[in-house]
Amino acid sequence: MGEGSAGPGPRSLETRAQIAQGGLVWSGRRIEPGLTRSCRGAFRSPRPSPKSGQADGSSEESLHLDIQKLKEKRDMLDEEISQFISEGYSVDELEDHITQLHEYNDIKDVGQMLMGKLAVIRGVTTKELYPEFGLDMND
Repeated sequence: MGEGSAGPGPRSLETRAQIAQGGLVWSGRRIEPGLTRSCRGAFRSPRPSPKSGQADGSSEESLHLDIQKLKEKRDMLDEEISQFISEGYSVDELEDHITQLHEYNDIKDVGQMLMGKLAVIRGVTTKELYPEFGLDMND
């Protein structure tokens, strides 16, 4: 592609970006060296600021409410753990089971990816490949 062509290519990039005195010009726009425009703005904290008119007391009440909810959730989880232990499960056994489920899901994801790539190569849907590999649609 030569000069003046609309398509991307090495030639068009060379002509569109050229070093100008004091900065870079890209597609007719001057780009100042240093920080970009998004970095030059005023600092904005990622933490939300308290709403105007909100007294410190209501913020403190909100924190106490959040703490109470977390304590209730902790108590509920402790109760579930106690129930599992009383049913004969051990924490180590449950952790091992969870680890195995993660491994199974990772392997299944890779298999799905490979099935998808094979389907694209053959020009068919993955659904059409399932019978060939002895898979059920619910697998």
